[in-house]
Amino acid sequence: MTTQHTAQILEHSQINFGTSGARGLVEHFTDEVCAAFTVNFLTALKQQGHVVKRLALGIDLRPSSQAMAAACAGAAKALGVAVDYYGVLPTPALALHAMQQSYPAIMITGSHIPFDRNGLKFYRPDGEITKADEQLILTANLALPAFTPECPQASNAAVNTYLQYLRARFPDNVLKGWKIGVYEHSAAGRDITTTLLRQLGAEVVSLGRSHTFVPIDTEAVSADDIARGKAWSQAHGFDAILSTDGDGDRPLVADETGQWLRGDLLGLICARYLQIEALAVPVSCNTAIETSSTFAEVVRTRIGSPYVIEAMQQLSERHSRVAGFEANGGFLLDALPTRDALLPALALFSSARESGTSISKLVQELPQRYTASDRITQVPTDKSLALLQEWKANPDLAYDALQLSARIQTIDTTDGVRMTLANHDIVHLRPSGNAPELRCYVETDSDERSAVLVEQVLGLIKERIS
Repeated sequence: MTTQHTAQILEHSQINFGTSGARGLVEHFTDEVCAAFTVNFLTALKQQGHVVKRLALGIDLRPSSQAMAAACAGAAKALGVAVDYYGVLPTPALALHAMQQSYPAIMITGSHIPFDRNGLKFYRPDGEITKADEQLILTANLALPAFTPECPQASNAAVNTYLQYLRARFPDNVLKGWKIGVYEHSAAGRDITTTLLRQLGAEVVSLGRSHTFVPIDTEAVSADDIARGKAWSQAHGFDAILSTDGDGDRPLVADETGQWLRGDLLGLICARYLQIEALAVPVSCNTAIETSSTFAEVVRTRIGSPYVIEAMQQLSERHSRVAGFEANGGFLLDALPTRDALLPALALFSSARESGTSISKLVQELPQRYTASDRITQVPTDKSLALLQEWKANPDLAYDALQLSARIQTIDTTDGVRMTLANHDIVHLRPSGNAPELRCYVETDSDERSAVLVEQVLGLIKERIS
């Protein structure tokens, strides 16, 4: 039998790293591909001086995740690495527990992308892997050992660690008197969310539980979910509705009227509640972060948690209380340097509860800048890049093609093309790092205008590329 080598397996796998781990079609995540990723990851850690005796594994509720975990576990065992399997749980729960135990982790999840795709998220003993680590994983060339795909029995230890971590950050019964709906769908942490809210004193109503996988994108809430939020709130009289994406690292929160909040405003309120001094946020986030005059320093990064974490590390050299968050609402602290969905939601609820006000009034106290976002699916990345390169070189072409209301004053190319207009509107276009999609982020001084502008821009682009 010819020996297979990991570099060749990965080179021909059609799987690549995006902004949140390795992503691709389920059919491309064969046992050999999952095993090759595992072997290269664990070997890279050993080469960097980490002592690797155990590996933590967790999964989301996608139909393909269990089999992928079994292949990863089998490959680890073939290398002499013991496997601790935690079954279905949120990504931050797995990452936190593995960090506290000082061993690496792999989370099998595709987050918010459709169920025909999946992915792998890798964690070193000290947190998320870096972009440099990604290249080591892709390029290492080792003989793939013989392995048998098999997962050990699942443990609840990581879930318990996560619950204790969050409980310790909020007063007992801080949510007493509140009624909160939990939109469960197929979120990996749906039961944990309900348990935690009840432990903090809230009355909880379960909503929309699904036995099939539902891809929830917290940056592009569907029209159906917008309608559901308002209908649920009217029917139940909620103080809030809480949900997450598939793997529980991006929150989706609605106020008492059922209006879903933008993730960057949620992050801003959380950072204020936690008395953060300095922030790292992607370039796509709302400019209310700076105009709120809350923070001593704000650094803007490329989109993706590795870039935010890198900036947080640099800020930590100058400030004692540092955090980061993304436009999708995922919040990062030094204590848990990976996106977390429940911390920002609980901080929002606690802030409103302790001040005796509603969520909508808390949001109204922020600088009134409104963001909206959406995407065009099934757009090849090279086509998106070519279009954006053309507009970056000649902004007047973008002005004409997108029928903008004012001339483009500046262009920020930190990640994609972010155009600031003379009337202070912002239009930001970038290819997704996780799927063949073109994303559009808009910011204006009106919620309605932002929604209309996103629709206008994407509609005109669809006509152009069709």
